[in-house]
Amino acid sequence: MLIDSHVNLHAPQFDEDRDAVIARAREAGVGLMVEISDRLTTFEATHGLAMAHDDIWCTVGVHPHEARHYEDLSIERLVELAGREKVVGIGECGLDFHYDLSPRDAQAAVFRVHVDAARRTGLPLVVHTREADEVMGAILREEMAAGPFKLLMHCYTSGAELAKLAAELGAWFSVSGIATFKAAEDVRAVIHDMPADRIIVETDCPYLAPVPHRGRRNEPAYVRHVLDKLAEIRGWSREEAEARTTNAFFALFNRIPRPVGA
Repeated sequence: MLIDSHVNLHAPQFDEDRDAVIARAREAGVGLMVEISDRLTTFEATHGLAMAHDDIWCTVGVHPHEARHYEDLSIERLVELAGREKVVGIGECGLDFHYDLSPRDAQAAVFRVHVDAARRTGLPLVVHTREADEVMGAILREEMAAGPFKLLMHCYTSGAELAKLAAELGAWFSVSGIATFKAAEDVRAVIHDMPADRIIVETDCPYLAPVPHRGRRNEPAYVRHVLDKLAEIRGWSREEAEARTTNAFFALFNRIPRPVGA
């Protein structure tokens, strides 16, 4: 089945036609979507989408851009919210040293809170990392040594060295529309070497629309283009790519019941 592992349907870009976007995803064969939390102030909208639709699940967390507003975030608060029905992951969280919208020390501290919440709940950690390979690698290595947790390197565009370390730590990886971009040869090279049984796909909509929709608003129906590019990169048939990514998804998000026949 087609699964979009990372959607931001609560975003204002969908305020005019959210229901139609969800309907188009279903018509395109998307059987499940994971609605991602980026800050606690919008978590009710995120959770509300999951509760309103049988085929949508959600996460809880704070994006590194927002870390400056959540320096007092407690592990207990994240764990409490993660206990709600249909919450299946912690994040999106991590480090973004490209935009640096939050101080780097605040990003790291808030990220570690999320790691501990993932460890305590057993839910997978959805990791955002951009231009922070060295620091991210050090934190992941240190935190994994302190106690295991499941993690997903979401929309992975970082270097091969961090990818290798994350794979050794048992990480899953998600591939986005960036893999279809003409100038993304380095990203495709890393995708080629990802663990075959730990790759899933995403849109990260409304951002990063894949070719042939690049430059427009992204939506879950377009995830099929990402899957097709993944199949091309790995030398898989479309059917094999769909089967592999489906199996990997349910192995990672194991709180989501697998539909019969999926």
